[in-house]
Amino acid sequence: MRLPLLFILTTVMIDAMGIGLIMPIMPGLIVEVQGGSLADAALWGGILATSFAVMQFLFSPVLGNLSDAYGRRPVLLVSLFVMALDYVVMALAGSLWLLLLGRLVGGVTAATHATAGAYMADVSKSTEKAANFGLLGAAFGVGFVLGPLIGGLLGELGTRAPFYAAAILAALNFILGWFVMTETVTDKNRRAFDWRRAHPFGAFRSMARIPGIQRLLWVYFLYSVAIYVYPAIWSYFTEERFNWSPQTIGLSLGIFGAMMAFVQGGLLRHVIRKFGERNTVIYGQIFDFVGFSLLAFITSGTLALILTPITALGAVVTPALQAIMSKSVPDNQQGELQGVMTAVHALSMVISPLLMASVFAQFSRDGAPIYLPGAPFLLALVLMLIGLVIFLRTRHSVA
Repeated sequence: MRLPLLFILTTVMIDAMGIGLIMPIMPGLIVEVQGGSLADAALWGGILATSFAVMQFLFSPVLGNLSDAYGRRPVLLVSLFVMALDYVVMALAGSLWLLLLGRLVGGVTAATHATAGAYMADVSKSTEKAANFGLLGAAFGVGFVLGPLIGGLLGELGTRAPFYAAAILAALNFILGWFVMTETVTDKNRRAFDWRRAHPFGAFRSMARIPGIQRLLWVYFLYSVAIYVYPAIWSYFTEERFNWSPQTIGLSLGIFGAMMAFVQGGLLRHVIRKFGERNTVIYGQIFDFVGFSLLAFITSGTLALILTPITALGAVVTPALQAIMSKSVPDNQQGELQGVMTAVHALSMVISPLLMASVFAQFSRDGAPIYLPGAPFLLALVLMLIGLVIFLRTRHSVA
């Protein structure tokens, strides 16, 4: 593997790990810093998580546009350097307000997923884009699995240990990138920076001028909200429905993440070669439809565990959709497109947990008119179905 590509994949993995690495220790850290009850800690934990996602939403288009103007290398390296410093600040933080500031800055530095995607678009041939975007998804999946696992282990050493580990990881990757990262933006594909299109709404308007992209972004948004049903309610759903222990829940999430990484990192390129990007999006959503339908109604925990790796087969949708959009956008707007897509994903991470948790609570509480803890999966299915209809109607609009 070429070293620049290794650097890009490691950057995406660290972005994913950075979220999960500190999750196991956040309740204890907040109580340690602020005092109060676990319920108070949960409230602040929600505020910290939401602030992180909001900053990703706001700054992903900014970093994407900056990378189109000044290059992928400086944006990635500066972000990693600031990320390392930010984790050190959070490790030393003695107040919730400093932790909040750290999460706000962390949301900005983690928005580099857009720049990493733009780099991948730069170096990929048209026929390779979906498979290479799949590698980014696989790297994110590996980070999603490793983050909570390592965070839980390091948490035994103290609530600050995961922050120091994350800072070291970011610093080491910065050093690797400094020596091996090559620039892919040249005068041929460089575009001047413009604040009017760097903020999310300006970037959306700019993308909307390209035929078919606006509809595809709606498909991407609806799919992201729907698929986020897993991390949003899985722990609560499996405990309520199957009485699973935390260990079993963790095992199922690990299996899902590992299978998703395998699908996007290995299986995807064969699926794309056989069916093409468009049909891959359709077939992947069919797998999701079947998975959501079964999970909504099954009462067997064993069957749910067996279904876990099967449902991950739908992970081919996102990179295939990315490839279709990337092919429809000029070379000098790849960073802007990836910034918009990352912002859309971040917005879905703000909306989906609130939406799915509310539906779960409504259908699993005492006295619910219909007891159906799997109701969020039915909502996800409906959202995905709407997205599929929109996708099918874009057939003649996309290059």
